[in-house]
Amino acid sequence: MHYIFSFILSVVLTSLSYFFGSTLLKSYLALWQASLIGISVVSIGAITEALGAPIWLIVLMPFPVGMLLLYLFLKKPFSKWLITYVTVLALYTVIHVVMSFCFQFHSLIPAWKLS
Repeated sequence: MHYIFSFILSVVLTSLSYFFGSTLLKSYLALWQASLIGISVVSIGAITEALGAPIWLIVLMPFPVGMLLLYLFLKKPFSKWLITYVTVLALYTVIHVVMSFCFQFHSLIPAWKLS
């Protein structure tokens, strides 16, 4: 049960970082689009981890999935996509650091514990 809760929380927090990152820059992803990206990114990380991949691959695998889906959903020029993606990553990192430090929650980035 703990794993399912952690998985769902990771999806929600990842989705929120995409949603708020795009909203902050007036790119406006729909909530369902941000949720689909969150589900995809967290799922690919979890599957990679379950297959016993090395840590570097577990951390690396979600990036191209999130990048591609964000690009497809935004339908904006490359420069706007890049700025949005960097903003999303910054928000994602802040959320991860806060969750790791305050709540001892480490599943936003599989196998990358900050404490």
